[in-house]
Amino acid sequence: MKVLLISPNAETRPYPVYPLGLDYVAGAIKDRHQIWITDINEPGGADTILARVKQTDPDIIGISIRNVDTTDAANPGTYLSETRDLVEKIRKISQTPIIIGGSGLNMFPRAILSHLGADYALTGEGERLAAFLDRLSQNKPVTDLPGVITPDNRAGALTPPAPLNNLAKRSFLPDRPHVDYYLRHGGMLNLQTKRGCCFQCIYCTYPDIEGRRMRLFDPAEVARQARQLQDAGAGFLFVTDSAFNADPDHSLAVARAFARAQLTIPWGAYIAPARMPKGYFSALAKAGMTHAEFGTDAFCDPILAQYRKPFTCADIFAAHEAALDAGIYAAHFFLLGAPGESEKTLETTLDNAAALKKTACFFFTGIRIYPGTRVRQMAVEEGQIRQDADLFEPVFYRPEQISAEQIQTRVTEKARNRINWIVGSGGDQSAQIISRLHSRGHTGPLWEYLVR
Repeated sequence: MKVLLISPNAETRPYPVYPLGLDYVAGAIKDRHQIWITDINEPGGADTILARVKQTDPDIIGISIRNVDTTDAANPGTYLSETRDLVEKIRKISQTPIIIGGSGLNMFPRAILSHLGADYALTGEGERLAAFLDRLSQNKPVTDLPGVITPDNRAGALTPPAPLNNLAKRSFLPDRPHVDYYLRHGGMLNLQTKRGCCFQCIYCTYPDIEGRRMRLFDPAEVARQARQLQDAGAGFLFVTDSAFNADPDHSLAVARAFARAQLTIPWGAYIAPARMPKGYFSALAKAGMTHAEFGTDAFCDPILAQYRKPFTCADIFAAHEAALDAGIYAAHFFLLGAPGESEKTLETTLDNAAALKKTACFFFTGIRIYPGTRVRQMAVEEGQIRQDADLFEPVFYRPEQISAEQIQTRVTEKARNRINWIVGSGGDQSAQIISRLHSRGHTGPLWEYLVR
């Protein structure tokens, strides 16, 4: 079959994110089907996508939903209206069936299917498209496949099916048109080293999307992909795992594999600020790691406990110092407004953040409540939402002792004279600065220029 895969993610603040998931989908179906990938960020935007639909005349169109909304109470907004407009434009020129998937879809599969007006929704991992296409090409029923939902058959599971045991290798082709956009706008491509998350954070959707059991990728294969991206012209690689260091031994094995593959470009990753084995960050730095993005969330032990984080304030300071000692840039990302948050706990977090040396701090307000999370059940028990609330429209947890407005006001006040403190993603001003730096040849996330 002829398959056209589309990334409609037009969010480029603070920088554009390469649609990694579509490479894995392509890897799962490339042996039996003809594939094209197109991206809303390519020159021409939606017009280019529509031209690609006409040019390829596909048998099926797949659209990946990466994000549903901004998840930021201080900057609320949805991404689905633009995707719905795109679907409507495609409908005007083509009768090709449209199937939607992606991490964002997994949160609200039925609501998004209805909202976008697609023909199918496929929950779970994108590699499941292979079985779907096999059935479709043989004119066999598809609605009994795990994760498949249609407008007429709404019996599909509210949560994604169990994670796959056998994952196809990623298919990255540097001559695909959309790759050039990301190479020219920051030069940052990405890769995974595993799927699944073993942590218990009360707000997180990773366990529903990828499962709690970590499925570790072969370090040699990860390094092969990294070298392929470097050879294609990437100037920076970012590891998209929920936490690169969730399995320290495996992440060290990946780093050693990078060295053997002669990876020479810098790379970064999401890191849980837990205590690591002695020399851990030095080993990563030796393998080329330059950026650690710590998912700190709070800097107050009672709030960390509420979040069910596997680390304490002392651990955060220790991880930060270890990264700095290894010569790695360190940034911390905070999620304010947890259950139990108060003026006192907020001040503790802000004071501890101010005590960090040589860092950049990003502060986000409000916990977006998603189905299947512990914070959703807490909100139900506290009477904030109904048991049957669908949560499709953004709903944020409301701590009893402090409002989102108070949090935002206080953080903004404290950040006023700190260039290395960013409230939210930094908005249009930060995006414009990053865009200018990228146009001058700088690569990567660039928050290292904020470090103070």
